[in-house]
Amino acid sequence: MKKVLLILTGGTICMVRNRETGALHPADLDTFKAFVPELFSSDIKVEILPFEPLIDSSDVNPDNWAKMAHAVYDHYEAYDGFVILHGTDTMSYSGSALSFMLANLGKPVVFTGSQLPVGVLRSDAKENLLTAIEIAAATDEDGNAIVPEVTIFFGDKLFRANRTTKRNAEHFTAFKSYNYPALAQAGVHITYQPHLIYYSDPEQPLRLRVETDSNVAVLKLFPGITKPVVHALLGTKGLRGVVLESYGAGNAPSDKWLFEELRQAVERGIVIVNKTQCNTGSVEMGLYDTSLNLMKAGVLSGYDITTEALLTKMMYLFGEFPDDNEQVKALLQQNLCGEITIE
Repeated sequence: MKKVLLILTGGTICMVRNRETGALHPADLDTFKAFVPELFSSDIKVEILPFEPLIDSSDVNPDNWAKMAHAVYDHYEAYDGFVILHGTDTMSYSGSALSFMLANLGKPVVFTGSQLPVGVLRSDAKENLLTAIEIAAATDEDGNAIVPEVTIFFGDKLFRANRTTKRNAEHFTAFKSYNYPALAQAGVHITYQPHLIYYSDPEQPLRLRVETDSNVAVLKLFPGITKPVVHALLGTKGLRGVVLESYGAGNAPSDKWLFEELRQAVERGIVIVNKTQCNTGSVEMGLYDTSLNLMKAGVLSGYDITTEALLTKMMYLFGEFPDDNEQVKALLQQNLCGEITIE
């Protein structure tokens, strides 16, 4: 019998509605189990590890990521796969973070949640949860995990977690992977795409690294952005990394002051990475004159990475290499676990 550890962190999927007030509140473990009896009636043995207390995904922080990663690492040998129930608002951040924290992963870690609470009649919770459990336990004819990476299952698709963005607060298809295809689609059968799945070196053991540095920021360019705004952000005390959300294929205004602000920040040791504001496509620095200044200022290319993955990758690398910016820069330009496409 396959064994899956279900890690409850919180989110809408773990909530029930108070019949008197109509307000949502976290369900206790027995109530949650009662709503999903199918969990315990299949040929997959599911055991539950709840966070205490459960957390709203808006309150998730790097310490919570570390706790999730430890939950997988500490129980790694005892289970065939892991499912993490999580609120949707920051699921892409958490999934991205764990993809870096759990290096050489050889078993599935599937994030899922729901748009409606588990106890609501039309809830998407059961379908998401039960399919995620099946994916976490799935093996090929040789007994190897079919999807041994950190993923998000939502709606009817399985995505690489560090490629996702929450795109909709209302529909059941809440997540999208704009620059990488779905790893699987669930219908009557679950159809996997093995050629798209990321496989770590099976000879290497699982490695846990949870140290992070949150001294990072996002600078989103917009028409009319002013020097004081940019100067204030780049002058933040302790700042180590910046995600520069640029236009189109990585373009920025050609104002001399912007070039100087970015150049001086890079000279002070701040790592700046260029990330397009577009959901689909990649940064191509040097394609237009308006991105040449960024290159001259020392800004790095983020290629087709998501903002969620880039921020968590920066936090992870700054935590891993607190005194080595050159190593951080080098690894930001490398594909560590399928998060980026570098032609």
